[in-house]
Amino acid sequence: MSGPAAAARRPRVTVLGASGFVGSVVLGALAQRPLRLRAVARGAVAVPPAGRAEVEVVAADVTDPEALRAAVAGSDAVVHLVSHRAGWRGTGQPEEALGRTNAGVMSSLLPALRQERARRGGAPVVVLFAGSTSQAGPDAPIPVDESAPDAPASPYDRQKTAAERELLAATAEGAVRGACLRLPTVYGRGAPAGRGDRGVLATMVRRALAGEPLTMWHDGSVRRDLLHVDDTGRAFLAALDRPDAVAGRHWVLGTGHGEPLGRVFRAIADGVAVRTGRPAVPVVSVPPPEHALPTDLRSTVADSSRFRAATGWRPLIPLDAGLADLIANLADLAGL
Repeated sequence: MSGPAAAARRPRVTVLGASGFVGSVVLGALAQRPLRLRAVARGAVAVPPAGRAEVEVVAADVTDPEALRAAVAGSDAVVHLVSHRAGWRGTGQPEEALGRTNAGVMSSLLPALRQERARRGGAPVVVLFAGSTSQAGPDAPIPVDESAPDAPASPYDRQKTAAERELLAATAEGAVRGACLRLPTVYGRGAPAGRGDRGVLATMVRRALAGEPLTMWHDGSVRRDLLHVDDTGRAFLAALDRPDAVAGRHWVLGTGHGEPLGRVFRAIADGVAVRTGRPAVPVVSVPPPEHALPTDLRSTVADSSRFRAATGWRPLIPLDAGLADLIANLADLAGL
């Protein structure tokens, strides 16, 4: 059967933060499915040019509870990728301001979804929330997995942890079917016309393209689990496909490999040199700034074996290929 009646029976998936780095990739992947897809963001959203989904773009400030309630109305699943972490480091910005975007959105989302279920009945709405492996704190085991107790050491991680706990409590009550995917360092070019990567690797590529030294707050031996944004997007789709398998807990994502940042930064310097034909910029160690966190100076590796077993997901993009693609993308944007 085709036409409006058939389209109305398609599941509606709402992506909050659809214009963001991860959000634009998740949106692009979901657009290839036969869904009713709602893309919610404060600013402009890059709608995938071709796909199977019926895409609706909603401009909304999701920190406004009424706007958020309207944005998620009629949803069968919500992917919550709204996040704010910039601005508090070294500025004295109060943690409450950060919380309006992180924990505050979750506190408004859950009552809206409770009302939605009461209005229409049926199964609880599926909610996927993006957390961070750093919620386990600076003393977490290496590798970190789901068994590590939480010890969030930054305003960002405390707010993520508060939002996650509220989501899982609502899941235990049967109000929603929620899960948190805790992300390691995510990098990559992102979706076409979506918001670009603002993380550490993209920052270093931009510096190298500008001929500036690459600086480390340590001796280069600190390791990071580096997950490509396309693999991150596929993880959210894998969780959406298996809501009963993932609901009610948090899951750690990662490659399972810790790459020394000194080696990664040197690979960036060398890759940019090949692209530009200029000598490789130096990679140097500098004292950490006052706003550096303990987690900035400690290695992090993520054991995602439980999520892999539950969903069948696994990361596919090797670091060298991901870095080469990121360098090519940023060099093209810089006209180099």
